[in-house]
Parts: sequence; structure tokens; C-alpha cells
Amino acid sequence: MDTALTSLGIAMFRVGEVDVRDLERFGNMIGALGQDGPKAVNRALNRTGDMARTRVVRELAKQTGLPQKTIRKAVKVKRSSWQDLEYRLSSSGGDVSLKYFKARETRRGVTAFVRGERELFEGAFIKGGSFVRGRVALNMGGHVFQRIGGRTELEKLKSGVFIPIEMVEGATATAFEGLVADVLPRRLDHEINRVLGV
Repeated sequence: MDTALTSLGIAMFRVGEVDVRDLERFGNMIGALGQDGPKAVNRALNRTGDMARTRVVRELAKQTGLPQKTIRKAVKVKRSSWQDLEYRLSSSGGDVSLKYFKARETRRGVTAFVRGERELFEGAFIKGGSFVRGRVALNMGGHVFQRIGGRTELEKLKSGVFIPIEMVEGATATAFEGLVADVLPRRLDHEINRVLGV
């Protein structure tokens, strides 16, 4: 899930929408650089984008309760190139299984750390057998289940967390927008001056 974020005529970010002020002032300078213009823009986009990715991973982990390692796998990066001046962060996928939220089995059910709070799912389980004789691992990938009928009628529990939606909402979107709005103009200025030898 990604939408246009900011455009400098030939330069674009993607992931949410943000207002990056004063980019127009770079237009003439970039044009004056000739063939070096796209190279300067490309470097600025990639530097800003890589910093934004780090921020998105950190904030998404806090916002969802998922480990940063899981978020890094879910958030895909398409870096800018001279031919295609666009930096894109994207993600896909559905309702994340509860097992990825530090799920732990207790006598009352399973607890999981979803969206920053530990939550109890009463009657849910990860293992089989009795607590008295000892629980045994089931050959079900460590997922969290709940009975919905008879002994073999089970439902795999999900978290209600969709990474593509979380990525463009709340603290993650705010942090991303703030970083890009602050860093992109400074990086463009730096890269233009570097080409000019200033």
C-alpha cells in the first residue's frame, strides 16, 4: 500500500502524504546542473529514504508490538535510480497471526503483546496435554488456536494488525512525514552544493 508522498517534478517519494515545503526553490538549481541534476536528486532521495526506512521500522514495531526483525522483512524498499527518481517503501499482507506477538501460554489461555499492551486470550492454546503432566508441542507451527466447536474444530487466532494499514497511520506516518519534511530539503541542498563544489 503506497501513495504519492512528495514530488519535485522529477523526484518522488511514496508511502503516505506529506507537505515538504520550499522544494520549488531547488527546481532551477537542479535544472542548471544538467546531467548531474538527476544524480544529485537520486543521492538525496536515497539518503533520506534510508533514514525514513529506519524510522518506519522502529515506529511500526512500537505501534504494532511486532519485533523489528519481522517489520524489516515486511517492509520492502525500492531505491531511487538516475533513470527512475523515486524512493518507495511498501508492504503487503493480511491479518498477522497472533504467534508473532510474543505469544505465551498460561493456564488461563495465551497472552500476546499486541499494539503495546499485553492481552489475554482466554481458552486459547499453543501446546497440547495437561498442565499437570506437562504440555507438549503440537505440530502446528507454534500458532495460537482456540476451539470453536468439537475437539478438532480449531480456529487460528489473528491479531487484527495489518502492516500495510499500520504503516500509513498513527505514530509511524507522523514520524515518517516529519523526517522527510526535515531531511529531504537539507539533503538536496547538500547534494547540489557538492556537485557545484561549494
